[in-house]
Amino acid sequence: MISTAIRVARVGSPAELAAAVLMMLGFPCLMVAALVPSVPAFAVAAAVTYLADHYLHHRGSYLINRLGKVRAGVSIRFLVRELLVLLLLARADLSRSMIFYAAIACFIAFYGFQAPHGALTTLIRNRRRMPVATRNVDLASRIPIPNAPPRFLLERSTEKMLHLDLAAITGILITVETGSTVYGMTGVGITLGLAFLYVVALAPFVRGRRIPPDAETVLAATDAWLREYRPQTLLYFSGSKDSAYQVNMWLETMEQLETRPLIVLRERVILHSLAPTTVPVICVPGGIHLMNLDLRTVRVALYAANVGKNIHLLRVPTMKHVFIGHGDSDKIASVNPFSKAYDEVWVAGRAGRDRYAIADVGVRDEDIVEVGRPQLAPIESGVRGPSGGVPTILYAPTWEGWDDDPGNTSLLLAGENIVRALVSAEPPVRVLYKPHPFTGTRSDEAKAAHERITALVEAAAVERASDPRFLGDGDEQAGAKADLARIEARLAELAGPGGEKGDEAEATRDGVVDLERHEETAKLRTEWNDAYWRSFGAGEHRVITGAEPRLYDCFNVSDGMVSDISSVVSDFIASGKPYAVTDSAELGAEEFKRQNTAVRAAVILTNSAEELGQLLDAVRDPAADPLAGERAELKRYLLGPDEPPSIEQFNTATADLAVKAETRNAGQKRQAATART
Repeated sequence: MISTAIRVARVGSPAELAAAVLMMLGFPCLMVAALVPSVPAFAVAAAVTYLADHYLHHRGSYLINRLGKVRAGVSIRFLVRELLVLLLLARADLSRSMIFYAAIACFIAFYGFQAPHGALTTLIRNRRRMPVATRNVDLASRIPIPNAPPRFLLERSTEKMLHLDLAAITGILITVETGSTVYGMTGVGITLGLAFLYVVALAPFVRGRRIPPDAETVLAATDAWLREYRPQTLLYFSGSKDSAYQVNMWLETMEQLETRPLIVLRERVILHSLAPTTVPVICVPGGIHLMNLDLRTVRVALYAANVGKNIHLLRVPTMKHVFIGHGDSDKIASVNPFSKAYDEVWVAGRAGRDRYAIADVGVRDEDIVEVGRPQLAPIESGVRGPSGGVPTILYAPTWEGWDDDPGNTSLLLAGENIVRALVSAEPPVRVLYKPHPFTGTRSDEAKAAHERITALVEAAAVERASDPRFLGDGDEQAGAKADLARIEARLAELAGPGGEKGDEAEATRDGVVDLERHEETAKLRTEWNDAYWRSFGAGEHRVITGAEPRLYDCFNVSDGMVSDISSVVSDFIASGKPYAVTDSAELGAEEFKRQNTAVRAAVILTNSAEELGQLLDAVRDPAADPLAGERAELKRYLLGPDEPPSIEQFNTATADLAVKAETRNAGQKRQAATART
């Protein structure tokens, strides 16, 4: 019942649901307390509404947004509470007293301050929003970018301003209870004084040297930097916050390019979610601004996703355009007809080429280049994780997708069967459950299935925690946890001064990476990963969400995997370990293999998951693994040869295409010269 209420109320946890219920019940209680009248009851109800409201804002609850849509926004809630204070005064026979008139004047004046306060905060944010936001680009030496206003002035500013009425309401309640007007007048004075000071404190930041240069100046400085840096290879990306992983997976590859790299983003939210990198990054939200950027030296543009905003760069003829995608799989997205808009399509291995040939979507075979998957270098081949003799099985289902195709994900029909079979397996195995970051974003059913699976894994972990077979070395785990605390503290320290900027303008000014800090952070993250796996028992089940540990780290500590049709399967094949894939659409094993190349060396699971024993047998005993040879062959077919390394193949393809771009541009110049003569 609680989970249903959470979904209906669109809140994220039982605590949020409780806060929402308390806040909604608090206002009727306020009215009753005002009518009685009862100052103690009113004070308690007011405190509940204040605290619940504050908690929901602090949590960023979706319900706050919904309340605003039905005319119960934060300003209305505060106004209602203030009106109820006036009702309390009237019911306490104080409607003709000085405090009653003072309270009315206070609340009117207080709301009078809301307009300039809101105007100032909006103006400051707008004036400090850059036409381009950057990282690792030196704009500070070219244009003056002032410090951001103190964070406390702008962060959740509306909520802070409204809460200033707390002094007036507290003073008025004390006056009603004691009969002394002094308390009420003091509270009124404090509220109005603080509101006035808040407005005065904001005013200096909307003029003069407190605001960044105008858009024309910033864009000119950006172009000047581009002419000096002369980028040659560009990674272009547009998408939602949840799709940031699609560009993050290419950052290390961009850092290893033999040409001068540049990353161009289209959404600020992606810039905020971008992983640390040494590559220069320019975020250009405006299409016109992008089309006017000086990118004349770029010869190769790489695209990680097929999105509408790609057209803003695809229109540039002086560079060659390449679709590189964000994974290798048999999903229909891997052969999107939009791909024919690019000059070339780069795929991992022969399988990618064959997919386009079979799909017949207009991508010519001569425009397809096999470059391997540079991102797979961290995956260890055939190495057992630190499982202490208990095999580890990773369950990494994909998300529900944009439609209701039953073949999208195993979560809905098979997920619980898979997890139940794994947590009850004998001999025992350890289960790692790492869902796709998009899971539950479109389908409530998928979200509910994910929550049930999470509950299954966590319940099994609690049960196993009391079994001495799986406890492991307590001293080692304690030491690992101490290492985690130390590493996390240092990572927070490194992120603090270098990463906590006041706003977009300040982050752009100071966003040049500190190489020593960057290298230390990378080293610490490796140490963190090692300590994480040592910090709990060898057989302890885990639900793993969020960015850390990464998917490939989970690959390296796993002995086998269960997944769906997605790039996860193709990536895991690089490890050479046994894997199973769920035929959620119930096509049948042969048809499923015919349609999906990546499952040809997999154990095929039906929705009942009865075939899991075959995977577990192969994991426990390599001699009982009949698919080992097929996996090695499939790895070459899907991901290409191990030699030369994929990054070398990628650099070669980049250089070859740059030559084609230069040749095309030279030809255009010759034609133009001929036409003039």
